[in-house]
Amino acid sequence: MRRLLSAALIFVALGPVPGTQQRLPSIDLTSQQVAARPLRYPVGEAGMLRFVRGWHLVSPNDAFGGFSALAVIGPDRFQLVGDNGYGARLTLGPGGAVSDARIAMLPVADGPSQRKSRRDVESMAFDPASGKSWVALEGLNQVWRLDPALRRIESRARLPRPPWPANRGPEAMVRLAGGRTVLFSEDADDDPRGREALLFTGDPAEPGTKAIRFFYDSQGKGLVSDAAPLPDGRILLVHRRLGLDPIFTTILGIVDPADIRPGATLTSRTIGRVPALLADNYEGAAVERRGGRTFLWLVSDDNFNNWQRSLLVEFELVGLPDSKKAAR
Repeated sequence: MRRLLSAALIFVALGPVPGTQQRLPSIDLTSQQVAARPLRYPVGEAGMLRFVRGWHLVSPNDAFGGFSALAVIGPDRFQLVGDNGYGARLTLGPGGAVSDARIAMLPVADGPSQRKSRRDVESMAFDPASGKSWVALEGLNQVWRLDPALRRIESRARLPRPPWPANRGPEAMVRLAGGRTVLFSEDADDDPRGREALLFTGDPAEPGTKAIRFFYDSQGKGLVSDAAPLPDGRILLVHRRLGLDPIFTTILGIVDPADIRPGATLTSRTIGRVPALLADNYEGAAVERRGGRTFLWLVSDDNFNNWQRSLLVEFELVGLPDSKKAAR
């Protein structure tokens, strides 16, 4: 019964709902116009997660949406990647004015392909020093390193065997200081210890890079949908839990990568959740340090459904627990 209920919830949350329409592909794949409609929500809610501002992003380009990963690549400039294999870059000005928008398909290995399984990017890491990006593809079980223009695959490698199941693979990726990379699966290996994750000792897009396999137990927070590095070296995890009202509950937790050991199980400390009035299918996260303060950006995946939205929201992280209390 629990599996039937879970399947029904996933269908409602991630698929078309009767009486609604799904956006048709290949109508307009050339427009570079993007608009940001401000969200109405009170600023400064109490707790560790304080809402600052947010927008509903829209575009006539039918490839715009389905966002599964996010990076802040400059002052108020964002890089978004969708699970349809398209990327978008845009700058948000005062009042949500959008400028310098670019929407384009990411490079595809072995030539162009319309198969989603060959373009299903679920996570991304960005290096501000080089401008390069790393993306993890769920259907291919691979990590790619892309050039700063997002036009060329510089290197790619398969994840260590055994491969993670399709649709349950590399959902969140974080680059740590020194070049190590942590990759969390969404729902791989239903092990009593938790969901599988990997710590790469170097560049995961370089074949032969060694990885440590460990587990993550979300302790009821839901499945991991993305992650981002915090300024102190810890990792902020975004969890998505399905329900009825709201359909999506987004819960945030913190883990310390210093606790990763082969076969170990990590748990996280909850620091807050997205308020119900802003609830959506958040799958992309980025942390930004600005003016001595720490901010979290989240972007939602609209699944190209008319009843969902592409939301870009900013929260300030305040009063976070110190590192000794973060992972327990």
